[in-house]
Amino acid sequence: MTGTRRYEWGRAAAAAVLVATSFVLSGCSASRLAPASTVDARAVLAAFKSRDMVGHLQALQRVADANGGNRASGTSGYEESARYVEEQLRAAGYAPVRQSFTFKEDGRRGKTVESFNILADTGGSAEHTVVVGAHLDSVQEGPGIDDNGSGVAAVLETARWMKEAGITPANRVRFAFWGGEEDGLYGSQHYVDELSATEIGQTAANLNVDMVASPNGVRSVHDGDGTDFGDAGPAGSKAIEDIFFRYFQENALPAETTPFDGGSDYDAFLSAGIPGGGLFTGDEKRKTQAQAQTYGGEAGKDLDPCYHEACDTIANTNLELLTEMSGALAYGTLAYAMAKTG
Repeated sequence: MTGTRRYEWGRAAAAAVLVATSFVLSGCSASRLAPASTVDARAVLAAFKSRDMVGHLQALQRVADANGGNRASGTSGYEESARYVEEQLRAAGYAPVRQSFTFKEDGRRGKTVESFNILADTGGSAEHTVVVGAHLDSVQEGPGIDDNGSGVAAVLETARWMKEAGITPANRVRFAFWGGEEDGLYGSQHYVDELSATEIGQTAANLNVDMVASPNGVRSVHDGDGTDFGDAGPAGSKAIEDIFFRYFQENALPAETTPFDGGSDYDAFLSAGIPGGGLFTGDEKRKTQAQAQTYGGEAGKDLDPCYHEACDTIANTNLELLTEMSGALAYGTLAYAMAKTG
C-alpha cells in the first residue's frame, strides 16, 4: 500500500515467560488508563498456536452450508451462527445477551430486517470498559469465513483463553459480535447510539477485528494517529496502535499500518470520541512487491481474492496468519483488562 509505514525487528533476546510491560495512554478524561500486561507477548503467541480457531471456522462453514451458503443478518444462517457463538461463550462461563435492532435492507425503502448483537462481559470495573468486537454476519453472496468468521474466531478464543487462564480483569471487557455490518454497520452503530453520555465516557477503547486470515494477507494495524494515512482516531487511538505493534515487535513479526477510513465497526466508536484500533489482513487490494518480499505470498494478487464472494470458504484462509492475529488481539485485550488508571 502506498504510504504505508512498515515495522520490522530482529528477534528479541530470550527472556522470562512472565514479564511486566506497561503503556501510558491518553484518552477520554474519564477513561485515562495505563494498561499493563503481565504476560509476555511471546507467551501469548505460543498459547494461541494451540488454540482451536479453526474449529470455529469449520462450525461457521457448516452453518453456511446448511443455510443457503451464507450467514447474512436476518437469515437462518445468522441465527445459527449466533447460537454457536452463544454456546461457546456459555461453555466458557459467560452469560451472553442479545441486543436487538432493525434496519432497512438496501436503504430506507427496503425490507425491514430484524437482527441483533451478542454481548458478553467479564468482571472488572465498568468505569473503564473495553469493547472487543467482530461482526458475525456475512454477505448474502457467500459464507464469509475470512470476512468475518476469522474475526469471530479471534474474539471467541480471546474470551475463552481469558477464562481458562483464570484471568481476573481489573477493568470490564465486553466481547461483542455485531449484526448488520455488511448492510451498513448497523449493529455497532445501534450499540453506540444506545450508550448514555456517562457510558460513552466509561468506554476506554474499542478493539476491532475484521478479516484476519486473508489468504494472501499482511499483518496490519489501524493507523491510530493518522500519521501515515491522514485519518486519525480520537486521543488514545495511537496508544492502541502501539500496543498491537509491541506484540508484533516482541514476536519478531513484521507488521504495517492500514487506513482508519470508516470501513468497519470501529466507525461508530470513533465518531463518539472513543479511542479505537484494530487488526486487518486485507481485502480486494493487491499485494505489492514490497509486501510480498516482507510477508511472502504473491505480488499483484488480491490480499483476499474471494472478498464478498461465494468462494470465501474455509479454504480461503491463512491459518498461520489467523493464529498470529488472534494472539495480537488477546495481548491487546489483556493490556486493557489489567490496566490501571493514570
